[in-house]
Amino acid sequence: MALKVLGGSVSPFVRKVRVFLAEKGLDYEHEQVNPFAAPPGWRDISPLGRIPAFQDDGRVINDSSVICAYLEKRFPAPALYPSDPYDYARAVWFEEYMDGGVVPLVGPKVFFPLVLQPLFSGGKAPSAEAEALAVKTFEEDAAPMFAYLEKELGDRDYFVGNQLTIADITVAATLVNARHAGFAPSRKKFPKLRAFLDRMWSRPSLKKLIEEDTPIFGKRAERITD
Repeated sequence: MALKVLGGSVSPFVRKVRVFLAEKGLDYEHEQVNPFAAPPGWRDISPLGRIPAFQDDGRVINDSSVICAYLEKRFPAPALYPSDPYDYARAVWFEEYMDGGVVPLVGPKVFFPLVLQPLFSGGKAPSAEAEALAVKTFEEDAAPMFAYLEKELGDRDYFVGNQLTIADITVAATLVNARHAGFAPSRKKFPKLRAFLDRMWSRPSLKKLIEEDTPIFGKRAERITD
C-alpha cells in the first residue's frame, strides 16, 4: 500500500487531508506541489489544476473532501464521519462551511497578502493598506462566520456528537492559515471556538504540521495576543 498526498503544505485543503490521514494512523508520502508553478503533466493528475491530489497505489483521487470521504471508506477505523445520518450531514456541512465560506474570504484577503505575497516577493513587508484590509476582513467580515461556529459548538468539545469528525478537522486545519498570518478568533468574543482551536492545534496530528510550517510561514503568529 502506497499513499501519497500531492500539494503544498500551506494549503488548508492539503492540511485537512494530512490531518485526516494522521488521525487514521496511516503512513503516507507527501510531495510538495505549487499549483501556481505546477510541474509538467500536473493537469493529467489534477484536471482542474488544484491541490491536493491523492494517489493510492497509483490510483488518483482529487479534491480534499472527496479524498477524505474515500479514505473513510477505505480505512473505516477509527471513524471520522458520524454513523447517524443527521450527524453525518452536519459534519459534512461544517466541512463545506469552511471550504466554501471561510477559505474564500480569509485566504485572498488575509493569508495571501500577509504571508504568501511577501514570501513570493523575497520578504518585502505587506503594505499598510494590505494590513488594514486583513484586519477588517478578519475582525469584521469574518466575525459573523466565527459567531456561527461559536453558537454551533456550544459547550461541547466537538462540533458533531461526542467524537472527533471531519467537521473538527476542517475547522481547525483551515484556521491554521489565519494563525500563520497573525490572526485567531478573539478569545474575548469567541471563547468556546478559541478554546476548541487551542485543543485541536495541540493534537499531535495538527501540532506537527503547524511546527513544520512555522519556520517558513508562521512567524507572524507571535503577534496573536488575545
